[in-house]
Amino acid sequence: MAEESWHQARLIPTSGINGADEQERRATSALLAVMSSVREFGRVLTQPLGAPAGQLETYIEVPFQLGERRLYPDGLLRARRGQKEWTALVEVKTGVNELTTEQLEAYLDIAREQEFDAVVTVSNEIPAIAGLHPTKVDKRKLKRVALHHWSWSMVLAEAVLQKEHRGVADPDQAWILGELIRYLEHPRSGALQFDDMGSSWVTTREAVAAGTLRVGDKCAPEVAARFDALLRYVSLQLGRKLGDDVTPALSRKELAEPALRSQTLVQSMCASGTLHGAINIPNAIGPVAVTADLRAGLVTCHVDIAAPRDGRATTRVNWLLRQLRHAPDTTRIEAFVMHARGAGTAELLRSVREQPALLIEDPKKELRSFRVALSLPLGSKRGRGRGSFIDSVEAAINTFYGDIVQDLRAWTAAPPRLRETPDQPGERVSLTSTALSSQDGAESAESAPPVPEPVGSGDQREPDEPQAAEPWTPDTPSETSAPV
Repeated sequence: MAEESWHQARLIPTSGINGADEQERRATSALLAVMSSVREFGRVLTQPLGAPAGQLETYIEVPFQLGERRLYPDGLLRARRGQKEWTALVEVKTGVNELTTEQLEAYLDIAREQEFDAVVTVSNEIPAIAGLHPTKVDKRKLKRVALHHWSWSMVLAEAVLQKEHRGVADPDQAWILGELIRYLEHPRSGALQFDDMGSSWVTTREAVAAGTLRVGDKCAPEVAARFDALLRYVSLQLGRKLGDDVTPALSRKELAEPALRSQTLVQSMCASGTLHGAINIPNAIGPVAVTADLRAGLVTCHVDIAAPRDGRATTRVNWLLRQLRHAPDTTRIEAFVMHARGAGTAELLRSVREQPALLIEDPKKELRSFRVALSLPLGSKRGRGRGSFIDSVEAAINTFYGDIVQDLRAWTAAPPRLRETPDQPGERVSLTSTALSSQDGAESAESAPPVPEPVGSGDQREPDEPQAAEPWTPDTPSETSAPV
């Protein structure tokens, strides 16, 4: 038998998974075991929840009595350091299974009775906003117990970042973390990708195209939430590739009031048929804005960049063109001038490369900023695959960043240079001064009149003889330099 057909032994095998219960149990045990074994990985997941930086203990299917019922949460986490102890119950779902309100409220009651700190849920559901739980529960049950959520996409992204970029101190622990990554990336693990825009997608899309969508329609908020979840998923995937934390860009008001963000998206779909958002990429020139036009069938990504503060208008345009050497010809560039409102000049990159002056409407006006945008076809299908909405948005963001954004750098002014002191050979240092002063004007020291040499009997003295201070008199025709 050829060795190519042999299956390598794995720490966490995917073979033998029969049914959703076995899939869920194996995923829970694998995740919690690796969290306790790889300290850096367990810490990066539990630190934002308030856990101390002590040794993490993990358990699965711990039994609890709630009234007359005996319940078995999928797992339990406990971290101790000194006198501080943090404990949380864990509920896990895999595949398309979703968390239920009744089950979570029961676990919240158990946590309150046992004086635990939190309940942590793990599923393929991606909340629209970080920190927002995808399942609604009675808020009165959250007074003494916190409710947190991890999506499998987030867990996998954190595992990759920790192993490949942040690092694991122990080589054996790094290998263990790699085995968890390999397991979660396998289709049979139940840790699925974002692959569905929701049951209301087709209805909402058709209503937008027909212009009949209204703010009060029940289908619109679900699509708005799924779009934000998509941006969060794409951010996690891009962060895995870049080795840094990429997050959706939201205002403080939107973070404080998640319903406000949903209302804004619904109103945008009703008015213009568009869904819009942005993502923050560390050290990038600016947030990458994303606009999905459901009517035009286009997804547009753009970024704004400040123009240089010196040089002619053509020089500033050429400065931008040098940074867009890898950008496609269909990239659109807009130029905005100082103290002007509304749209500026706009041309495709292929035209601007041949004639930079196309972006300059008035050479006397100073350019303030540029906008670089790229539009690509937008799919309409609900799920994954060719012609899908999800794949087209993800591909547009990756293409825009790879071809354009990662090459852009902000302009910085050149530091001031020291003025060099001109050499004056043949002059006596004690009688002349060629050093530049802060009070000097623009004229150079070289244009100043030369200082004449003194004359007199002092020039005839021996080197060791002390020289008395004598008044200096200029040369005149009546004076001679002959010795007496």
